[in-house]
Amino acid sequence: MQVIEVPRSLLADFLAMPESTQVALYFLVGETEDGSEDTVYVGQTGDLRARLTAHNKEKDFWERALVLISRTNSLTQTHALFLEWHCLQAIRTAGRFRDENGNKGNRPFTPPPLEADCLEIFETGQALVSTLGYPMFDALVQAVEKAVAPVMFHCQRRGADGRGYYTADGFVVLRDSSGPLENTASQGGTQAERLRAPLIASGVLVADGKRLRFTRDHLFRTPSGAASVLLGRSANGWIEWMTESRQTLDAIERQKVSAQSAPSSATTDPPACDSPTPR
Repeated sequence: MQVIEVPRSLLADFLAMPESTQVALYFLVGETEDGSEDTVYVGQTGDLRARLTAHNKEKDFWERALVLISRTNSLTQTHALFLEWHCLQAIRTAGRFRDENGNKGNRPFTPPPLEADCLEIFETGQALVSTLGYPMFDALVQAVEKAVAPVMFHCQRRGADGRGYYTADGFVVLRDSSGPLENTASQGGTQAERLRAPLIASGVLVADGKRLRFTRDHLFRTPSGAASVLLGRSANGWIEWMTESRQTLDAIERQKVSAQSAPSSATTDPPACDSPTPR
């Protein structure tokens, strides 16, 4: 199997290649208009040239296509149908990318031997797509692999009850975190409202009485974006997110970096004249 990354600007060049005539599984990837979320559309086809040409005319959000094909031209339409369904479920479970498919889809009938073949193809495709920099199948909060567990942060201003982790990819707000339903009066049309609206539309946030609740883990690019959505107002996430011992995210992460980069006094300060000689 191989995955070909096709920038939208080079789509015509790809469609002239023989690889574009194969049965394929494909992912159209891009961002929301405000740049707050990665988005993806999952599709499969036996006529890749026609399908991508249509998407180029009809879908605005995507910037690149990731095309999964067989090096031996052995991918069938049955493979592709199961893989399309399976990939969509895996993307929704991971929660890193917002899908643009708009429906849950039905699991296609696939004989067990062929399904096993599909799952092996999926594992290969997952590794290749992640290697290209699109970790759409990787869980937001990975199982703890190190001896030290990740630090849990809380945000509890304005009656919010938020929990999350700071990761290499951004800040993950955990499922069932909740905040006030209404935006602060002075925040209409500002960042908090703009970030909340698409999350409500996609079902990541739902109204629960007088609160907005996260229905699943969600990755924000910045701690401040996460805090703004949770609180319904502009917020500095570096000081809003705190540990149970009231240490801010700033103190845990930013100041740690500053301390590590500061010159060591042991190497820059000469010893006092009357210091005892170590024995």
